[in-house]
Amino acid sequence: MLTTSAIVTTTPLKLKPAVTHSGLSSLFAAAVVSRSFCQMLLSDPEGALKQGYMGKSFALSSEDSALIVSINASSLPDLAQQVVQTLGA
Repeated sequence: MLTTSAIVTTTPLKLKPAVTHSGLSSLFAAAVVSRSFCQMLLSDPEGALKQGYMGKSFALSSEDSALIVSINASSLPDLAQQVVQTLGA
């Protein structure tokens, strides 16, 4: 009879609390499904945030709102890339 012994150790996982940006997800979803909203977001981000989409506003933190307004993007992929780069930094 063969037996094996294995040493098993457990290491507690220490994760920083996740920062959620669900408002950004909603904002990008609206821009994907609505060409007119996307164009407004790119040309007048502050107006797009104030207007919302289909009668609903976006639950953005003040930091996320400021980030969107501060970016000068020529396309939705460009905007998304700049947001990801900024939040990942």
